Amino acid sequence: MRMSVNLRDLFLYEAFLYYNPLLLVTMMVWLWGVNLWVFAQSTISYAKIFDLDQNHLTHREIWKVATWMTIIVPISMTAYLYLYSHGEVSLAASQPVFLYCAVALILIFPFDIFYLSSRYYLLRTLWRIVFPLQAITFSDFFLADILTSMSKVFSDLERSVCRMVHRQVATIAWFEADSVCGSHSIGIPIILVLPYIFRLFQCLRQYKDTKEKTALFNALKYSTAVPVIFLSALKYHVLPDSWTNFYRPLWLLSGVLNSLYSFYWDVTRDWDLSCFTRIFKFNKPSLCSHLLHGRKWVYFWVIGSNFILRLAWTYKLSAHLRHNYLTVFTITALEMIRRFQWVFFRVENEWTKMSSKSNLQLSEISSEEDKLLAPSNHNV
Repeated sequence: MRMSVNLRDLFLYEAFLYYNPLLLVTMMVWLWGVNLWVFAQSTISYAKIFDLDQNHLTHREIWKVATWMTIIVPISMTAYLYLYSHGEVSLAASQPVFLYCAVALILIFPFDIFYLSSRYYLLRTLWRIVFPLQAITFSDFFLADILTSMSKVFSDLERSVCRMVHRQVATIAWFEADSVCGSHSIGIPIILVLPYIFRLFQCLRQYKDTKEKTALFNALKYSTAVPVIFLSALKYHVLPDSWTNFYRPLWLLSGVLNSLYSFYWDVTRDWDLSCFTRIFKFNKPSLCSHLLHGRKWVYFWVIGSNFILRLAWTYKLSAHLRHNYLTVFTITALEMIRRFQWVFFRVENEWTKMSSKSNLQLSEISSEEDKLLAPSNHNV
């Protein structure tokens, strides 16, 4: 409160930049725990879908991780705010650096603590996403789809790490928009586009392996995000008249195209509307199952909210709109909620396909056995 209004806004913006990525990741972990809880209550075997071993994390372990993250991240943020406002600038600057280093070390820690097998499963999947040199599994493109919803998180992580590396934490060096870690940096659109490029390459690899044309149309969907991101970034590198008269209309058109294509693909390809709410049919009677299973409003809510949030999604992909950090944070959080809804029906659709394939194989085996056991008309 001792700061001027302008300085306070810049200070809070910087603090928010360092901590909002980890807060959003924490939120995503909580939501993933809810997904696993629903799967555990229903007849869907998510362990079989993702090819998990017996030591995989349940929703309880996921929520335990999320609880620790919910405690540690706000404590570090509070320490940063307190120390900086009391003149301990160097100590304040060390808080986000220490937190980021701790997270990185925990992820790669080679000893059998902190859920070693699950951490390495995550790291192996991320490696296959970045380098799709083998056949694409369901867990590969499932996680890659989730990463596209977190592209803004990765962009802010890149900005934060850039300032840490250049020792600009708790300084005013980054206030210049054209600096190496400024808001006009070319690194922002590059990081934003990477999850879509990874997913596009996965689709191309899938087409190479299966020759299914659907994979090419899916690749086209991810390619439509590229012009949205780079046309937005051009605002800082072209004349104002050029932006207003030419590039801005192109950006709006590409944003609408990307949103509508993605919405169409969600509803017609990723989801199976014929079994839309079967996932909420729990093994035991519960209030959640009573409210959600077989209810028509679930159709309207999921499709309607998915459509609206797909359109809002363009905002968070646009580098030239990132100055309003609270709005971008809210839209990114809403995008994660949209993805949280998407997970239910995408996993259910995959389970339905696996079950149908398994039933078909059993039917074929039974038919062959019947032929072998059928009485013969030959005379001996």
